[in-house]
Amino acid sequence: MQDRHAADVGDAARRSPARGGSPSMRAAGLEADPVIEAYKRDVDRTLLRQNLRRSVTERVANLMALQRLALEARRAGRAREPDR
Repeated sequence: MQDRHAADVGDAARRSPARGGSPSMRAAGLEADPVIEAYKRDVDRTLLRQNLRRSVTERVANLMALQRLALEARRAGRAREPDR
C-alpha cells in the first residue's frame, strides 16, 4: 500500500514471525501465533489511525452512512432478482 508511513513498515518488520511477535509479548513470555502475525503484516494501520482521530460523533455518522449504503445495495440486489 502506497500510503503507509515509514514507521509502519518498520513496525511490521520488528513484529515479524521470525522474531516471535511484539517485544511486550516476548517480555511476558508469550509466543506469537504465526497465523495472526501473517495477517497483521497486511493491515494498513494508517486507516485505523485516521479513524481514531475522528470524534465519536463522526465515527457514528460514518457507520450510519455505511449502513445506509448496505441497505441500498441490498434493495438494489433484490430488485434485480427474478420473480420466483
